[in-house]
Parts: sequence; structure tokens; C-alpha cells
Amino acid sequence: MSVPLLIIGSGLSGLAAAIRYARFSPDVLLLEKHARIGGLNSFFHRNGALIETGLHAITNYAEPKDKKAPLNQLFRQLKLNRKDLPLQEQIQSEICFPNRESLLFSNDFNLFYSQVVSKFPRLTAAFDQVLAAIKAYDPFRARPFISTRSFLSDSIRDPLLIDMILCPLMYYGSCSENDMDLGQFVIMFRAIFLEGMFRPRGTIKDLLDFLLNHYTAFGGKIRLNSPVVKICHKDKKVSAVELASGEVIECDHLLSTIGYRETLRLLGQDTSHESLTRLGFIESIFRLPVSCRQELPLDRTIIFYNQADRFRYERPHRHVDFNSGVICFPSNFHGIRPEGYFEIRSTHLADYHSWKSLQSSPLLYGEKKRESSRRSVETIEKITGNFRNNIVYEDTFTPLTVERFTAKLEGAIYGHPRKFKDGLIGYGNLFLAGTDQGYLGIVGSMLSGISMVNRHILSAL
Repeated sequence: MSVPLLIIGSGLSGLAAAIRYARFSPDVLLLEKHARIGGLNSFFHRNGALIETGLHAITNYAEPKDKKAPLNQLFRQLKLNRKDLPLQEQIQSEICFPNRESLLFSNDFNLFYSQVVSKFPRLTAAFDQVLAAIKAYDPFRARPFISTRSFLSDSIRDPLLIDMILCPLMYYGSCSENDMDLGQFVIMFRAIFLEGMFRPRGTIKDLLDFLLNHYTAFGGKIRLNSPVVKICHKDKKVSAVELASGEVIECDHLLSTIGYRETLRLLGQDTSHESLTRLGFIESIFRLPVSCRQELPLDRTIIFYNQADRFRYERPHRHVDFNSGVICFPSNFHGIRPEGYFEIRSTHLADYHSWKSLQSSPLLYGEKKRESSRRSVETIEKITGNFRNNIVYEDTFTPLTVERFTAKLEGAIYGHPRKFKDGLIGYGNLFLAGTDQGYLGIVGSMLSGISMVNRHILSAL
């Protein structure tokens, strides 16, 4: 079998890339390792209920009239109508630090701006200077790593405000410890603070089904349960991929959305010598009866919190670091009225290697998961109020869970610390898209797939 374009991975980046190409030619094949599409943003069923994985909120919200906004560019590139995919905006979110220091933000940037200048009045001019620099910066131009902390410290001489600005941006997109590349920072600042967050109406399954139907309507093909075990190449040019079944599929172009190091492994390159830190997370889901929702914050969509003297975004030396994290209320978006049950989701930094050491003992692994869930509840109840006695279902995903179901090495959802903005990793017809290409968030990831198809593949048609 031979196809002009082969795409590895049916996460949102791979789906978007496939749709974009299929608009012009149906000769594209999407390969998915698992039985379900979505990658990091997917779902499973428990006790007859659909449970989402990954998705908290989508960043980069924009009104339809803002034609240059990333969200509207995405709709145009994929030939989608916004009327077919209703969007529900966040109510408001919060950055919560010790001594009740707090900053609110929403899809109206004026709220965040007013919070900053009212609580840090002496830094108004410095914050204005940072905003001007962010708006003028081109984050997609290839540059070496530039420290965001150094950039912010040049203007904002208050470590607290710097930490409060960085906390949500790091948790929603940084693969570097205690800092961010300036380009990544600019992307995330625009996506979260200047634009905002939303969810599509319905579940992640509804969104995935919508995109997959759109893709197949153009004639594109997909194969599930088809893990790639080898990328065949010669003289720095890819000729085919080999599946676990032994089948070989030839291609003219190959787009990989599974990550840089993960792709190198399929190319037969040894990556064991790499010593770069990869950040992992643990997430717990708590389902509660809707009758007790009134006892919890109804006007907070997401709470990014830190309880330590300084915010540390780094791989912990133990299984989980509960000093900071994310508390998400997926029902707290405009237009959502939960029926029966609602959820609270918590996210904390986790150490892959500590969890890996328990893999050989399912009993100890399960006990540590339950302990982590309990401690997560104890931690977030200090912020949200009590809810533990009302939990009717809970589940916890460790970095091992992420690695197993997404193939992200060490469960590092934000990928490799090095990014490849042009998608090139040294092979003439192999291109990288997704997180390791450098675009962040769900909209960014989808635009990554689109941009790589536009730049390297459609131009060759």
C-alpha cells in the first residue's frame, strides 16, 4: 500500500493536519496506535458515564468578527462553520497564592488588567511595558532559548507578580523547569489572558466525532489499532512505515505528531543518552451529585493555586508535589447546566521515576494512587470548601497512565524541552507537528498540524 501523505497519531494536531490535506486530496492516511482517537484529549466510560481525559478548557477564544485570531484561522483552514460547533466561554478563573493573594481573569482582558493594577499599583507602568513587548513579539521566529523570568524581571521587580503571571501559563504549556522560553510565554499569555478560555458544547467525544466525520467526508482514511514500530528511511529520506502487524505502508511524505524523541525512536536512533528533564503530572477526577454543587465555587472555572512561599514549577523529588496545582470545574462555563452529576478535576506536578519504581507492584501502585487522591482532596478543600463526603466516583491518572495511553515518553504531556518551529528534524520528507513543533494548547496544536501541511506538503502538490 502507498499513499502520498501518512500521518502518525490521531490527536487533535494529527486530525487537523489530515483534514487540511484531505480538503485538497483524499489520498491521506491517519494511523492511530489505540482503539480510540484523541490522544491526550480523549475519553473512556465508567459505570455508564463518559469521563473526559485531558481537556480542561480550550484557550485562544475569539469572537467571530476577529478574523485574524488563531481560533477563526483554524475554522477557515479546516472549512468549518462556527455555527456547527457552539462555544461556551469560561465564567472567570483565578490565580490563588498564599496570604489570600489573588488575581481574577476572564475572556475580557480588562478584568485581569484591573486586578493587576489595583493589587500592584506601583507596577502599572512596568506591566504596561511588558504588555507592549508581548504584543510586538513574534513568537514563531526561530531563536535560541530566551528566559521569560529574565525578561519579566527587567520590568516587573516583584517576584510575587511574576510568579502569579507564570503559574497558569506554565501549568498549561511549559515543558521547562521554573522558566519558559519567551516565545512560548508570549503564545500562552496571548492564549490565556488576552484571548481566554472556552469549551465546545457537549463532550470531547462530540468534538472528536465532529472532526472525524468532517475528515472522512473529504475522503480521508483512518486506521485504528495500528501502532507504528519503525520508520523506514535511507539517505535522510523516509520511504515507508512498518506496523506492529508487519505490514509496510509506503508514503511520499510523513507527518509525525507523536513527539520528537518518540519519532527518533521509530527512526532507530538511540535517545537513552538524553538527560533533559521531562515534566510529568498527576490528575484526579472527582464526580459529585449536582445537588451539592451550590456548596462549591460556582463563579470559578479554573483555579491555579500555589501554597508555598515561592512558586516552583519543577519535577518533584517525590511522587507528587501538592504545593501548587490546578483545580478545574468543567461545569462552570457559560451555558452549561449539569444534570445528575458534576466534576472537580485536580492537577499536580509528579515525578515519573517515582511512579515507575512502583510499576512492578500493582498493590503499592494502587495504594500510592489512593493516597495521592486523598491528599489532593485535602489540599484543594482548603481553597474550594469541603466535598470529600459527597464523592460518588473518582479516578487518578499518573505519568505512567499518560505514557501508556498516549505514548508520550515519561508521561510528559508538553513534550521535549527543545522545540522545532519549522517542523524539520533532518529528513527531507519527514515533518514534526504538535507539541514539539512549538505551538501550544489545543488550538495551537491543531494550527501546528495545519501549518506543517501548508508549509511542507501542500506546497509540493
